[in-house]
Amino acid sequence: MHNKFWLMATSLLILVSSLSAQQPPALDPLNELLFPPELVMARQNAIGLSDAQKTYLRAEILKAQTRFTELQWQLQDAMEGLAGLLKPSKADEAQVAAQLDKVLATEREIKRAQISLLVRIKNDLREEQQHRLQALRGESK
Repeated sequence: MHNKFWLMATSLLILVSSLSAQQPPALDPLNELLFPPELVMARQNAIGLSDAQKTYLRAEILKAQTRFTELQWQLQDAMEGLAGLLKPSKADEAQVAAQLDKVLATEREIKRAQISLLVRIKNDLREEQQHRLQALRGESK
């Protein structure tokens, strides 16, 4: 029973660490629907970003970066706590599960903050700017 749990916990740690890695664009169904800040800023002249849009996007990106940094610290703390609980030869399953819930909750918050930023960026772009970005993204493939 404990061997199964250890194998499961190890697998979950691998899964958790892989969740934070970026997936290839072809596997990401949201890739074509949302625009990363780097793309928008790199193509700002080509899509005719107004000064007001640039100011808004800079402010939103700075606010998101601050939040991401805070969440990364929380995630690191939670992961260290989980690792500490798994160090002994016998791990308390209930404590590990509770700590894993903290890790997963923080990762969920990170993903939610990422999507929220991308939605705010999309919503600030006019429809023709979105179409132009999609076309420019297609040209660079």
